[in-house]
Amino acid sequence: MSSRREFLTGGLVITGVVMAPRAIAFGKAGKGDVSTNEDLMREHGVLKRVLLCYDEIIHRIDTGETFPPESVRDGATIIRNFIEQYHEKLEEQHLFPRFRKANMLVDLVNALETQHTAGRKVTERILASKGSDADDKRALQHDLKAFVRMYAPHEAREDTVLFPALHQIVSPHEYDALGEEFETIERKTFGGDGFEMYRDKVAAIEKTLGIYDLAQFTPT
Repeated sequence: MSSRREFLTGGLVITGVVMAPRAIAFGKAGKGDVSTNEDLMREHGVLKRVLLCYDEIIHRIDTGETFPPESVRDGATIIRNFIEQYHEKLEEQHLFPRFRKANMLVDLVNALETQHTAGRKVTERILASKGSDADDKRALQHDLKAFVRMYAPHEAREDTVLFPALHQIVSPHEYDALGEEFETIERKTFGGDGFEMYRDKVAAIEKTLGIYDLAQFTPT
């Protein structure tokens, strides 16, 4: 019988071997201890940081302040290469079909996929923007606002509804296998850890815009 200490630390001793509880053991394949959902959600973190860069550019256009043109191009390139052509493809090819097959959250999945398509069109316009005159800047601002407005609730709904529900439609083995498959696809696509690469890229944009220092956002 396990001791109180073993119970509180979440372990179960069986013939001298400490067994991890199911909540910890579930979904640890691929990328060390990064589970399938954690992998997807940290990619959302990269997306969120680009949205924050977009917010800063929107603010500067509103107030007539200048902004580095490359911050727009580099942010939209991260969205296109890492989010749209990689992260969203994982969702569309590996998650959405499973939910449709299970007849679960189908309306949500359909809405998410429609938004993927709409977002790619907006990204194309952002990448094509010159931002050279007032009209161009207003058009750019409109597209940046539309993108932020759609993707903030989009990623939040996936993180709080879709991804947690994945555990209900796949077995622990299949969940772990997805993590392994995602890692293989990522390394083949980017030649290494794509998350780390693009996390560093978005950090560089934040520094260019002067919004990298987290402390500056603390209310006084």
